[in-house]
Amino acid sequence: MQNTVGQQSMRATQHAKTATHCPYCAFQCGMLISGSHGQAAIAGNASFPVNKGALCIKGWNAAALLTHPDRLQTPLMRNADGVLVPVTWDEALAHIANSFVAIQQRYGKDAIGLFGSGSLTNEKAYLLGKFARVALGTSQIDYNGRFCMSSAAAASITAFGMDRGLPFPVEDIPHAKAILLVGSNIAETMPPLLQYFEAQRNNGGKLIVVDPRASITTRNAHLHLRLTPGSDAALANGLLHILIREGLVDQDYIHARTEGFEQVRGCVATYWPEQVERISGVPEAKLVQAAHMLGNARSAMILTARGAEQQSQGVNNTLAYINIALALGLVGRPHSGYGCLTGQGNGQGGREHGQKADQLPGYRKITDPAARQHIAAVWGIPENDIPGPGKSAYEMLDSLGQEDGVRGLLVVGSNIVVSAPRALHIQERLKALKMLVVSDFFLSETASLADVVLPSAQWAEEEGTMTNLEGRVIWRKRAFEPPPGVHTDIEILCSLACSLGKGQYFPLSEPRQIFEELRCASARGVADYSGITYEKIEANQGVFWPCPSEDHPGTKRLFQDHFPTPTGRAHFSVIRHQAPAEVPSPDYPLYLTTGRVLAQYQSGTQTQRVAQLREMAPEAQVEIHPTTAKSYGLVNSDTAKLTTPRGSALFTVKVTASIREDTVFVPFHWSGQQSVNRLTNPALDPTSRMPEFKVCAVRIERFEQSMEV
Repeated sequence: MQNTVGQQSMRATQHAKTATHCPYCAFQCGMLISGSHGQAAIAGNASFPVNKGALCIKGWNAAALLTHPDRLQTPLMRNADGVLVPVTWDEALAHIANSFVAIQQRYGKDAIGLFGSGSLTNEKAYLLGKFARVALGTSQIDYNGRFCMSSAAAASITAFGMDRGLPFPVEDIPHAKAILLVGSNIAETMPPLLQYFEAQRNNGGKLIVVDPRASITTRNAHLHLRLTPGSDAALANGLLHILIREGLVDQDYIHARTEGFEQVRGCVATYWPEQVERISGVPEAKLVQAAHMLGNARSAMILTARGAEQQSQGVNNTLAYINIALALGLVGRPHSGYGCLTGQGNGQGGREHGQKADQLPGYRKITDPAARQHIAAVWGIPENDIPGPGKSAYEMLDSLGQEDGVRGLLVVGSNIVVSAPRALHIQERLKALKMLVVSDFFLSETASLADVVLPSAQWAEEEGTMTNLEGRVIWRKRAFEPPPGVHTDIEILCSLACSLGKGQYFPLSEPRQIFEELRCASARGVADYSGITYEKIEANQGVFWPCPSEDHPGTKRLFQDHFPTPTGRAHFSVIRHQAPAEVPSPDYPLYLTTGRVLAQYQSGTQTQRVAQLREMAPEAQVEIHPTTAKSYGLVNSDTAKLTTPRGSALFTVKVTASIREDTVFVPFHWSGQQSVNRLTNPALDPTSRMPEFKVCAVRIERFEQSMEV
């Protein structure tokens, strides 16, 4: 297989600066990369209007991985002795194709599954979805964005008729007079975004943060609502109760632009502040204060993130907060509205173009006959050849190796062993597969279990588009050639399609060619990219979707005049608080919640290989309140053993008053005995199929060397 992708479109020489974008979070900071492949230099791109030259510590160190000694540079295949050994590309691809064909012949088309990633470019996400349905004919495809964005996406579709994380640009944030930030620690997870909140504060705006922890972000807040984990819907209903009682809702807006308010009014009438205080732990006085901050502001925003969304009631939690935004008449108004802070680099675009189990390109439903006809025409196949919806991410992983489950799996850009809930169980399911194939930069914990490992190009060695948290489609340019023996995921998928006898459907060698097909596939869909070109992106520093024609400027702000619902109105939803799937008990008396830290990202496969980042955060720490730590005989730097019904793990103790007494917090970036996802609960939201990462019951004890994990 030849390294052809991007050779003609490469924009940089050894000494030129290439304007590209950071490989990490959904803020997608603009950066300049220069030098040679082995000595690349990173600078912030001050001309890019989103980050304005700012980068976080991860971005500044992004080039360190390009020539890291752990880098995979040849395919690996497991031999008869069970050892991964180097092989040629032809050997690897032939073995994969033959194995997948044999598995499908024995067990059926759906016996092969694909697991994608929210870090893939739009072109790769689109191609992966097409590869699943056309080259393999399987319905079994989903991605790790199901663990990130699915609850907010489902809630936005229910309320507004469409999902774009932020329906307004980040430039609007400084002009909001009040912001309710729910379940996000942006100071650590997305530091360059913090400049907009600092500008909002300097403009006289107020910030209210909802979080069980007193995070770094809460230090700059005017009000911190330290809720009990799993009580978001009760808290939101209590705020709306006060807003209605105090006459602070916008009746004109409710009448003109929404439906279903009276039913919600009746529901929240029972959420009087005293009851909400008992459920959430937030004092009534703070609830009233927060309601007045929001209700009296000329402009306001409600922003949710994983804290509220990664729960078995994540969709309901988000809808309850959206109800507040609608009751205050915020959605579609200047410098106001509801938005979700997308997490992964292409968490937005990654869920729009077909790598979800229930979805086709353009954010179309796979069950919609018109959508199926449109995509079948673009792909040149009969409509009936497009499979129906498959299993969601965790449900597919849970089925691995089982009767009527997936028997062969292709993983592209995801480290499931660390990132999935109930991780030890998922590890066993991966081992039960007849064929596991992983495409990655490094031998991750998941890749180390694979039968075939394919070395893929990194962010600076390929090009394509990404869609950031605002819905701005950007162009991540290529700066360097991949190392010899390393290929892009586009090359890998197209070559595999040829090996499977489906090459005629994948005559694509350049990201630009794939994007042209994506434009056609997305045309007239909810996420319409048909009017976006690489040249237009470059000329405008990104283009906001929907953009239905080349003379259309793109849509910075949604919902100003109407909502894309059958009635043109936004929908209120009647939401009642339900307890988490697992609550503390005598055997497991505390809440466990999880999250990120500044120096690490996702499963740590990349960031833990960067010396400066590893020095900043070398190990997983469990945050415990001083009172709680004392009751268990724990002090700073002790080792604590945490146990849930799913397993145990070990963490270094960090005693801090920033956490609630009934709660412990652990970041999820580590593997092995420091993997908190060994403990997390796979209970799923009934709508989004999001696992309940953010809350489960745990017991804690001092670890002695004689104890087993």
